[in-house]
Amino acid sequence: MKATVYVTIKQNVLDVQGTAVQGALHSMGFEEVGKVRIGKYLELELGEVGKAEAEARIKEMCEKLLANTVIEDYRYELA
Repeated sequence: MKATVYVTIKQNVLDVQGTAVQGALHSMGFEEVGKVRIGKYLELELGEVGKAEAEARIKEMCEKLLANTVIEDYRYELA
């Protein structure tokens, strides 16, 4: 089973990296770019596990390592 995990900065947290990218894009002539938010994209191969177990394991991985849940949100998709 394959899991895709998306980790993003919470909306109420200042995204310094996103602000820097937005400024760089503006300085390169891309004035139409509004707010930029930076995140992480991960693909995990879980092997042969059931959907319920995969969901539990992904949630545990995200909360222990993949996301800093104080300042980041995460979501995942299983395929």
